[in-house]
Amino acid sequence: MLFNSWEFAVFFASVLLIYRRLGTRHQNVLLLVASYVFYGWWDWRFLSLIWISTIVDYLVALRLGRSETTRRRALLMISVITNLGLLAFFKYFNFFVDSAAVLIESIGLSANLPTLRVILPVGISFYTFQTLGYTIDVYRGKAPPERDPVVFATYVAYFPQLVAGPIERAAHLLPQIRQPRRADNEQLASGALLILIGLTRKVAIADPLASIVDGAFANPAIWGSADLLLAVAAFALQIYCDFAGYTDIARGTSRMLGIELMENFNHPYFAADITTFWRRWHISLSTWLRDYLYIPLGGNRGTPLFTYRNIMITMLLGGLWHGASWTFVVWGGIHGVALVAHKWFVKRRPAKRSATRAGRVLSWSACTAVVLFAWIFFRAPTFGLAYQMIVGIGALRGGLPEAAAAATFIALLALLLFIDVPQYRRGTHTAMIEWHWLPRGLVYAALVLLILLLTPEDDVPFIYFQF
Repeated sequence: MLFNSWEFAVFFASVLLIYRRLGTRHQNVLLLVASYVFYGWWDWRFLSLIWISTIVDYLVALRLGRSETTRRRALLMISVITNLGLLAFFKYFNFFVDSAAVLIESIGLSANLPTLRVILPVGISFYTFQTLGYTIDVYRGKAPPERDPVVFATYVAYFPQLVAGPIERAAHLLPQIRQPRRADNEQLASGALLILIGLTRKVAIADPLASIVDGAFANPAIWGSADLLLAVAAFALQIYCDFAGYTDIARGTSRMLGIELMENFNHPYFAADITTFWRRWHISLSTWLRDYLYIPLGGNRGTPLFTYRNIMITMLLGGLWHGASWTFVVWGGIHGVALVAHKWFVKRRPAKRSATRAGRVLSWSACTAVVLFAWIFFRAPTFGLAYQMIVGIGALRGGLPEAAAAATFIALLALLLFIDVPQYRRGTHTAMIEWHWLPRGLVYAALVLLILLLTPEDDVPFIYFQF
């Protein structure tokens, strides 16, 4: 069941109608049942994996709340092994088997390895990190163990953010599920606006850009350099609008239920440097990696080389989190190198230079170039195709990009800026709600019309569902 489907529209409207007539306890029961129906819509068999994570972490946290110091680490390891074990098997089994086969064959031996192909359960990377973060927080004393099994199960399986985040923290989401709540008119209005913006990003911007992106990345050798560069820029917009669009819809539906989800994107392409980019891109993952990986590794305590090592480990593993492919590791490595370089440079540049307009433009340009270059490896299914994309762009072959593709890109970029610039300037994703009723109504109607006109016959899954 996709957010951009009529099935979800009917599903959510039904849930919301019943939800607003219930008390807190029954609301949580409804949310839990609805979340299991929502997830089981894809494949009911994978509900067992959510139940395993839920039961193990619920019991582990209860024991952590009353265990002695000597047993706490062992209890934590039960949660770590369970969650990362599920993630490793279902997400990385095929990857490691295929990598081992390539390595064995590269030294002249025959690789007779298992041929089992494991299906990736949707959302497993998100809910395993969320529930693992909970047990770590309980272990550290930053969150109390949740004693109500319905509240905790709802926290793990909460359908608005179950399959693609944001990866919520226990201290933020659990109290909201536990306490009485009822969305007021302002929350209903702003939540509906977030859903409208999210659908616009997804259906009216991300999906039309796919035709430009898919053709170029499928066979880079037949395209001119300008077309390939346009495809890379189009993918940068596509993945942003696709993922940020999902987050907008998740936050909007949740707000209409009276529960606030964290911001996951804060206009990252406006960032003037790579460090700021990562403070604005996939915020829930970047902060999760910071708190549960980078800081435990030592963070920035110690020598600069020690800090740079920690950055690289974090970004390489962050790349691998995105997918079972070495291209994702390279993507993470590029960002790791860029973060290290920026950290090194900041310590040595004159402070006044960063305040000049020229300095900001130069910094933004360098940041954008790195991000675009890294997206090639993120999108290309193989190193061979990534290499062809890079060589094709550098060859400067052909002339101007194909006119229709260029016009589509410019029009969709303008639509995105129409949405993002007011949000960025006002510091809120619901900036439109502050406009006068007449222009606001006209814009709402235009966005609805765009969504209806551009919705494809077959629902297009969100890109991050594969992670």
